[in-house]
Amino acid sequence: MGKWRAHSTMDRAVLIPLIAAISIITIAVDAEDTNLIFDPCSDTKIQKGDGFSFGLAFSTKESFFFQQIQLSPCDNRLPLAGSSAQLAVYRPKVDEISLLTINSSTFNPAMSGGYMVAFAGHKYAARSLPVQVADSTHTITSFTLVLEFQKGTLQNLYWKKFGCDSCPGDSAVCLNNEDCAVPNSKCSHAGACNIGIQLTFSGTDKNDVVLNSWYEVKNLRQYSLYGLYSDLRDTITNPSQNMF
Repeated sequence: MGKWRAHSTMDRAVLIPLIAAISIITIAVDAEDTNLIFDPCSDTKIQKGDGFSFGLAFSTKESFFFQQIQLSPCDNRLPLAGSSAQLAVYRPKVDEISLLTINSSTFNPAMSGGYMVAFAGHKYAARSLPVQVADSTHTITSFTLVLEFQKGTLQNLYWKKFGCDSCPGDSAVCLNNEDCAVPNSKCSHAGACNIGIQLTFSGTDKNDVVLNSWYEVKNLRQYSLYGLYSDLRDTITNPSQNMF
């Protein structure tokens, strides 16, 4: 079974300061990490055990589309610059099950548009579909994201839904029979809730080694990493407004 890790320390996840375009990010590298590409808007090939940089963009659903075509947040044709959009960049270890967290004491997704897109790459420009995070009344607090690779190149990013059987706590509600959400009135930070994202991998690395962490989460889907790490304190801090 693969390793489980909560990623939220600053060498693993950073919030980018005010910028007009995403630039290269310097992040500490483990000794076994052979991937020297840190910019989430650049292409790379990974092997199992490498670090891999990708981004999460928070904005309105419409802002991720140009002429009715969804583009990567790396594409400057999107109207993200000068808006309330925000960006988080993570560098998890390939094929480890990771928990990515965002601390609501410093970030309110509803104020940034309520939707998020995961993305990485330039030539392939892989991006997930926009997924709702929050609106004026509720916040979805738990997500599962799968990064799918083929021969070490990222092909797709998928949000996976498990239904509401594992919704934690008495205050949780089920939205659309698929998402666990919390009323914003129950959140501890002025109407904003903490968010947890379970990150897993599938496909093959550049050496054709199979990535298995998604299948482990699928088999244990009745459990939530966010619940297991409910006492986690190392959350992202100090996000800035107008990230793009």
